[in-house]
Amino acid sequence: MSIGITSYGVYIPRYRIKVEEIARVWGDDPENIKRGLGVCEKSVPDMDEDTATIAVEAARNAIRRNNTNPKEVGAIYVGSESHPYVVKPTATIVAEAIGATPYLTAADFEFACKAGTAAIQACMGEVAAGFIEYGMAIGSDVSQAAPGDALEYTAAAGGAAYIIGKKNLIAEIEDTFSFTTDTPDFWRREGMSYPLHGGRFTGEPAYFRHIVSATKGLMEKIDVKPGDYDFVVFHQPNGKFPIRVAKKLGFTKEQIQPGLIVPTLGNTYSASSLISLAAVLDEAEQGSRILMTSFGSGAGSDSFSMVITEGIDEMRDKAPTVQELLKGARYLDYALYAKHKGVM
Repeated sequence: MSIGITSYGVYIPRYRIKVEEIARVWGDDPENIKRGLGVCEKSVPDMDEDTATIAVEAARNAIRRNNTNPKEVGAIYVGSESHPYVVKPTATIVAEAIGATPYLTAADFEFACKAGTAAIQACMGEVAAGFIEYGMAIGSDVSQAAPGDALEYTAAAGGAAYIIGKKNLIAEIEDTFSFTTDTPDFWRREGMSYPLHGGRFTGEPAYFRHIVSATKGLMEKIDVKPGDYDFVVFHQPNGKFPIRVAKKLGFTKEQIQPGLIVPTLGNTYSASSLISLAAVLDEAEQGSRILMTSFGSGAGSDSFSMVITEGIDEMRDKAPTVQELLKGARYLDYALYAKHKGVM
């Protein structure tokens, strides 16, 4: 029996800060920043929001979208690089909040920005083995960036949850392929408040090598080519990298544009490719074929090929779409932004 996505849910905080406001504080040219990063604004968590609360809201939206019985969810995995506790799982908080406890397994995943897709693969394995009926994989982050660092212009907040199973599929996952190396392009040691990055090193040897290798590996594995897909989603650390890697792999602007939401959302780290996939699911039709490839520093990529089934039309509007969640933004000045982020 096929394995795939039975439901999905997204949560994006309503608060935003514009590139111009951050640039004003640090004396940068906002137009150069926007041209260089392809980002105009980013989401900011409210003062009472963190990775756990965002994951809970995304999970609730996934449950709501197809009326899944939480007691049938046998595994919950939360991928993030900003878990609120060093020792205390986020996944158990989510499980309790949605009513899935106590008969399930739960754990937190960490692999920079691809922890959420690694969680999907874990759920696929347990569903395929018959250990569980449904598994929930979540990518959620309140991304960290040191004040004044280039990352501050893009580090955002958001989450996406996916329920994986065999029944009532809205998207069949045809196959998955991963590419992983020890490439330390981005890291945060124990006790550090903010991550460090290798500057330009994060591009060619990290992001592009891994995205290209995972995507090519998947397409060779299942014998497909770029033209066989209607949509393609790549991890979005900024607005330039996904467009560049799509062109390098032979995909068109039309294939990547529906999921390209980083210009008005920012980089939500573990949720980045998953929220972008949700934006595609919000509009994809039965029979549409989607390729998604995540990227996590350290470094690795997970690539997935999936096909939309007829069931998606019946449940798409039962929870907020990505575009609906992006509307109604409340903009902050830098002082309020710093307060929301706990800097002051």
